[in-house]
Amino acid sequence: MRVTVDEDRCCGAGTCVLLEPAVFDQRDDDGVVVLREPRPAAELWPTVREAATVCPAGAIALTGSD
Repeated sequence: MRVTVDEDRCCGAGTCVLLEPAVFDQRDDDGVVVLREPRPAAELWPTVREAATVCPAGAIALTGSD
């Protein structure tokens, strides 16, 4: 799985960070998402998928299955 984020769409809700802090972080100054791991380990895929699903701005995109 490959993760990408659209910083321009991010509204800084932080749900992604709460769900999977190994993959997502936030900038201190404005709360915009920072992608820590674009190719997360398979055991993180369920929470990464959940983060993408619940992102209120739709700023997280997932491609591939490995």
